[in-house]
Amino acid sequence: MNGNNNPSLRFNNTNNKTKILATLGPASNTYDKILSMVNAGANIFRLNFSHGNHETKKNLIGFIRQINKDKQLNLSILGDLQGPKLRVGKIKDDELMLNVGDMVHFSNQEVEGTLSMITVSYPNLSSDIKVGNKILIDDGKIEVSVIEVTKNGVIKTIVLQGGIIKSNKGFNLPDTKISLPALTEKDLEDLEFIIEQKLDWVALSFVKNVKDINLLKFFLQQKESKTKVIAKIEMPEALDHINEIINESDGIMIARGDLGVELPVEKVPLVQKSIIRKCIHRAKPVIVATQMMESMIELSKPNRSEITDVANAVVEGADAVMLSAETAAGKHPELVIATMKKIILEVENNIFEYNRADDLTPQKHSPSFLSDALCYNACKIAVDVDAKALIGMTQTGFTGFTLSSFRPSAPLYVFATNQLLVTQLSLSWGVTAFYFPEGDNVDEIFNKQIEMLKAEGLLNANDVIVSTGSLPVDKKLPTNMVKISIVP
Repeated sequence: MNGNNNPSLRFNNTNNKTKILATLGPASNTYDKILSMVNAGANIFRLNFSHGNHETKKNLIGFIRQINKDKQLNLSILGDLQGPKLRVGKIKDDELMLNVGDMVHFSNQEVEGTLSMITVSYPNLSSDIKVGNKILIDDGKIEVSVIEVTKNGVIKTIVLQGGIIKSNKGFNLPDTKISLPALTEKDLEDLEFIIEQKLDWVALSFVKNVKDINLLKFFLQQKESKTKVIAKIEMPEALDHINEIINESDGIMIARGDLGVELPVEKVPLVQKSIIRKCIHRAKPVIVATQMMESMIELSKPNRSEITDVANAVVEGADAVMLSAETAAGKHPELVIATMKKIILEVENNIFEYNRADDLTPQKHSPSFLSDALCYNACKIAVDVDAKALIGMTQTGFTGFTLSSFRPSAPLYVFATNQLLVTQLSLSWGVTAFYFPEGDNVDEIFNKQIEMLKAEGLLNANDVIVSTGSLPVDKKLPTNMVKISIVP
């Protein structure tokens, strides 16, 4: 493509800089329902591969892309792999009461669960688990401690925190290093589908270390897929390798459901804050997920702690906040999105600046430090000259993600040379993305971008704008120039 082609302007017009990621499910599985969620404020949609089949998801993908076409939007799609989900098996009569002090045994034997034996879906459990390790069942509602591991693979435990255990409930092993691979056979089948459908993002569950990310990227590269990788942080082991995981991933999801079970709950808030800060430093989009507005699965209003939770994620600088069951199975998908957007806007309209000097500066150890520094100063210049727009051009997404990471106060418009990048950038804080073909002359490119923004009512005559780009154009170098212009 060259600068003579007619560029098409397609963007997700939204005035909240922190994006809203909504999970689709039985409560939100039609074109009209998804469109109503978009109108309420959703920017990205999550397909949860723990539930449903490929045919259903293909229909949902079709609806989203049809909305993009019909409404000239750039809604992004994230496929979330299930990973090695650990579950108990079938329980006799579907429920079993465990009282404190009860002795209960676990193994891989297929049985109807009773106190004498409960089946678990983890073939390596007896070799990985140790005496004294805890097993948490049903999001930590039930807690047992291992007192013996027999030679024939039976794990004997004592109940520390009782409750009713039901069939197929998940369990967590906060003290145990899990030897299962991050990608299961089911995940590989789902990944084939994700690659075939050319989804924007794929999220890898239960990431332990950077090898898990490298394995997923290997499969993507084998298929020449441009889908970007999000690492879900939900295991304590991942925190030991968090810097390497962030560096190797394209984005991070702080999955507080399992993380809050695996970690002491009081540690989760500061872990969240630390991960967000690290992601901003490395220009990697970061999502805060799980139980953000959980009461609105049933109710029409959130509780006060949920409002504060969403607001804190915005203040901390998260790129996106995520809704799970609230939109997948809840009674009020559109209302919960609209409510979340109100919270986001209230915070964004009343905090004075994101550009905290201690947090958001170029990192000298970064391999892209020179381009980082230019993007950072472009954001500062935009403040100094009261720019009505900060404009970036990207061929890989780097410039868009980097400009976003400095949380500029000016409206941020990023022009990408392929449509997949445009939808991928919809996840990034503050980015309004456009498709624009490659050009041969930087002045011609800048002028066309200005005309496109004027045509959409985003710029007016005499507005000051700050543009970034690279010279010479044909070398496709990292961002190396910044220009101040006045809109004619």
